[in-house]
Amino acid sequence: MLHIAWSSVYAHPLPEGHRFPMAKYNLIPEQLIYEGTITSANLFEPPPATFETLSLTHDIMYLKKLELGLLTDSEIRKTGFPFSKALVHREKVIMEGTVQAAMFALKYGVSLNIAGGTHHAFSDRGEGFCLLNDIAIAANVLLHERKVSKILVVDLDVHQGNGTAALFQHDVRVFTFSMHGKKNYPFHKEKSDLDIALEDGTSDEEYLSLLDYHLKLLMDAVQPEFVFFQSGVDIIESDKLGKLNVSIEGCRQRDKLVFEVCKKNKVPVCASMGGGYSPRLSDIVEAHANTFRLAQELFF
Repeated sequence: MLHIAWSSVYAHPLPEGHRFPMAKYNLIPEQLIYEGTITSANLFEPPPATFETLSLTHDIMYLKKLELGLLTDSEIRKTGFPFSKALVHREKVIMEGTVQAAMFALKYGVSLNIAGGTHHAFSDRGEGFCLLNDIAIAANVLLHERKVSKILVVDLDVHQGNGTAALFQHDVRVFTFSMHGKKNYPFHKEKSDLDIALEDGTSDEEYLSLLDYHLKLLMDAVQPEFVFFQSGVDIIESDKLGKLNVSIEGCRQRDKLVFEVCKKNKVPVCASMGGGYSPRLSDIVEAHANTFRLAQELFF
């Protein structure tokens, strides 16, 4: 059975007019249930991640500052979110969602988190709508518990996974691959193990060709035992922050390619949703929903 992490706290309210589309976290499961792709039985609600789990990845002083609400105004501005204790609680739930999804993926081949993909968070700070790094946290849990010894991060959000790249820069057990907009945020890029920087306006054919080539190459070269897939849909042409020209169908083909390669190589895959900022919320929901549809179709 397909297991999907979701909680009502994912749609933590933000001030009206804030550009981050929190509503998608409720609309995605509603759409998937309405159309019959999943039922409520596919959804599991994670508890908040423990301090011990978070401290495998994040600086202890930073975690304490989050817990006590002691971030400076500058640190808060860099996250892009107005700070609140409820927001910190939300982040902890999302982190545990990816940890538990990773465990389900080990058992069933695939699992997903309706939130997550918070790849801009560093060990000691948050950036770009990310307070904590769920992919890094879940990867470190798998390594700490000796579930796997080699992990491939496939980050296909339009923005480089700078936090994830920095966190694993000196860890040979985790290979970080990021394919992102060359001229997009973050404007100072960290060094992933493999970065593919895309020009503005990159379309379906070029995007999918590059991904197909490099992903198959990496599966052979890295020989991962587990894949974390950051499946941001801000690559689509309607995205106001993306600058690429990938169609919703092209984005669906991207997800299909990742899932098929993982299944063919018998490598478990855990997907986190990442970004999506199209003016029409229906475009965001449809692009994200395709990821779940494909996971269900290809693995079950």
